Amino acid sequence: MTRQAPQRERARLAARPGPVGRALSRFFERRLDAIDTGLVAGRLEAMLPDGRFRILGGRGEGPVAQVDLRRWRALVRLARSGSVGWYEAWARGEWTSPDPVPLFDLFMRNRATLGKTARASGLARLRKRLRHALRRNSRPGARRNIMAHYDLGNDFYAAWLDPTMSYSSALFAEPISPHEPLAAAQDRKIDALLARLALKPGETLLEIGCGWGHLARRAAAAGAKVHAITLSPAQLDHARAAARGDVAPPDFALCDYRDVRGCYDAIASVEMVEAVGEAYWGGYLDVIAAQLRRGGRAALQYITIADDVFPAYANSVDFIQAYVFPGGMLLSESRFRALAEARGLIWSDAVSFGAHYAETLRRWRESFDAAFAQAALPTGFDARFADLWRYYLMYCEGGFRGGGINVAQVTLTRG
Repeated sequence: MTRQAPQRERARLAARPGPVGRALSRFFERRLDAIDTGLVAGRLEAMLPDGRFRILGGRGEGPVAQVDLRRWRALVRLARSGSVGWYEAWARGEWTSPDPVPLFDLFMRNRATLGKTARASGLARLRKRLRHALRRNSRPGARRNIMAHYDLGNDFYAAWLDPTMSYSSALFAEPISPHEPLAAAQDRKIDALLARLALKPGETLLEIGCGWGHLARRAAAAGAKVHAITLSPAQLDHARAAARGDVAPPDFALCDYRDVRGCYDAIASVEMVEAVGEAYWGGYLDVIAAQLRRGGRAALQYITIADDVFPAYANSVDFIQAYVFPGGMLLSESRFRALAEARGLIWSDAVSFGAHYAETLRRWRESFDAAFAQAALPTGFDARFADLWRYYLMYCEGGFRGGGINVAQVTLTRG
């Protein structure tokens, strides 16, 4: 379905004479046709650079996304570099949308039928894979990668996170209400994890990836002896400062999980394994199996990507890996579970709550936008960075709404 947009002041491909113009026209039409065919749920309403309006999809229920495609170059970037190219096109003003979240939802929801339409290919994919390989999470690599993301500064994160400084999915009361305070939902998430561990006063807890320390302090206040580790010096400073004056503060340490020693009654780890990388999943689980006493429990919160797209995801580099979180990688739950069970860890009571992460991300974006508008971010974070971060939050929210990524909690028990 197409119609002419009135007073459209953009150059038409038809105005480019000769075989080059005709070849480009065919290329762009094929790209649009492929997207149209792949959208079996929801629809995309697109204004095109040549002045036309076209609806792609629209054959089944789903989100409705609107895109103003200002330059055909955006489709070239999408075809060549997938989600990385699509972000780069957005950053250059080659496409815009009144709300990109439904667009990301739409593409994730139709991931199977879209196939390779929105994935990197050829030399661009190879270059990004080679660059990503240099960011492997070896001991020095893991520290560099963590610091690149988390050491943007405590003041930066404090400007838009809730007072618990929790940078992971909250767990809201259901049905999810926009009126429930985010901090209350973050505490509910932590309490759900600690309930899995059933710690008695005086028992020992290791937290792998403690963030800014809220879970560790909450567990210590309930009577546990907590050893909490991070690779971020900025997080460590905040956690120690926040715990001053606590009756029984946790033992916070700058430590790689591979260097942990001792035996613990329980282990907690919240959205840390995404920073490990597939090559190190086995080593991460080796540490849990080795440091957990027999019969002890580990409670993990982790982000997954659907198994139907994991192979393509694992063999490429997405926008987040390229621009936001070097070395990061979402889990294939089936693969990760198999590795855990091979180490004698009993996998039980896995509960997913992706809609809660979508709501968490929406709250973060609202708070981030408000902080930027009020000049509440620390100096050094300019409009370009703010646009990147806003895009990152919208991209993630759309992914959770589209169902291709999810968040879950699970209990691992050492047999």
